[in-house]
Amino acid sequence: MNANNYANEHKHANRHFDAVIIGGAIVGSSVAYYLKQSNPAMTVAVVEPDPTYEFASTTRASGGARRLFSCPENIAMSNFSIDFIKRFPQDMAIAGAPAHIDWVEQGYLFIVEGAYMDVLERNAQTQRAMGAEIHLLDRNALRERFPSMHVADLDGGAYSPRDGWCDPSGFLQGMRKKARSLGVDYIQDKVTGFDRVAGKSGSVTHAALASGRKLGGAVFVNAAGAWAGGVSALIGMALPVQPMRRFEHFFTGYQKIEALPYVKDLNRLAFRPEGQGYSGGLVDSDAGRGFNFEVDHDYFERIVWPALAHRFPAAFEGARCHRTWSGLYEQCELDGNPIIGNWQGHSDNFYVAAGFSGHGMMHAPAAGRAIAELICHGRFETIDLSKLSYRRVEDNAPYRERGIL
Repeated sequence: MNANNYANEHKHANRHFDAVIIGGAIVGSSVAYYLKQSNPAMTVAVVEPDPTYEFASTTRASGGARRLFSCPENIAMSNFSIDFIKRFPQDMAIAGAPAHIDWVEQGYLFIVEGAYMDVLERNAQTQRAMGAEIHLLDRNALRERFPSMHVADLDGGAYSPRDGWCDPSGFLQGMRKKARSLGVDYIQDKVTGFDRVAGKSGSVTHAALASGRKLGGAVFVNAAGAWAGGVSALIGMALPVQPMRRFEHFFTGYQKIEALPYVKDLNRLAFRPEGQGYSGGLVDSDAGRGFNFEVDHDYFERIVWPALAHRFPAAFEGARCHRTWSGLYEQCELDGNPIIGNWQGHSDNFYVAAGFSGHGMMHAPAAGRAIAELICHGRFETIDLSKLSYRRVEDNAPYRERGIL
């Protein structure tokens, strides 16, 4: 190792930062970006063990962003994040070079049966009140708009034409590069423990790293995604976040049909157009928890294909799967909603932004801004996310979505 490499390797040894962020994927990078936006003089370190992000949930995501939620907080975060994504090429540009994110505004469609139509109607009232464009479609309207869809067993759906999807890898890399350009330090290492001031309400003072170094900090942020539960456990904070394996597939249809939005149903079939084919899958909510990246290569034919062929028989009775990959949801076992806030009354300078349960990419900009507001101003200033705080975990008070997740 030459002198320059040695210096680079050890320049962070036992340094002190204003903020130490654990996890450098889309949520952690968003927090870092907004901290520097709020206070350019802040020193911010992001600790990320794998700068290739091979197993990060972001890079294995489908890239969807939609306003079809029932909780006002999630709708508000989507409103902000979708606007952020649309401005992304310009706002994340570095030295005049735009950051490509490939936003496709082709809409979202939730399709339901029975009493769930009433749920979509109630949700639509909230969504419209918050500025979302929502079209409620009955069975005949679904058939007219999407003639290739089998609708005999459906009662209708909710269609949001201003929603869509983007390139999640481009999103992550663009955000990370912008944060680094603002002076954020990205450190390749792994947090293995924390030092705290003695006592129940002791603040965190240092993060211990696998390399043997320690990073001091005024505040610490757990944005470790599927690994967030283990990070919080290091200071005795019980975080109900578990990794849940899911599969994504790239497949093509038997014949060309009308352009589709991002389609999602009650059984968690979800897919969207991608190039000359489609990307999507069917999430098994009962999948065993754990860090499992093995691929079940029969899953598409066994589980996904029958659902596709039933819903769009003309296109998918002869569907062909070209590739399958696995990824992890950072599943919040309490209620499926993220935990955003600090550990009040215990370690007030320890913050969490985790448990997004499949919505991390779409809500990362809003969550990053929210954590930055808490750190810099002591309160949520733009969107009140207090209902998503850790307090509901301590009180065992779930705050769930109504309808499709």
